[in-house]
Amino acid sequence: MNEGNEKAYRFMGFGGVAALTIGIITITVGVITGILLIISGSKLLQNRSGLLF
Repeated sequence: MNEGNEKAYRFMGFGGVAALTIGIITITVGVITGILLIISGSKLLQNRSGLLF
């Protein structure tokens, strides 16, 4: 019975580490995407006077 508990404990530890890693990656990608969108939007606003429709 003790061996099963150890396996479950290791599996839960691995799941926790995986969740933290995926969370950190998701936050990083979100921040980078947001910064790129802000830069792109500011460039569009700067050059809007040159647009012809």
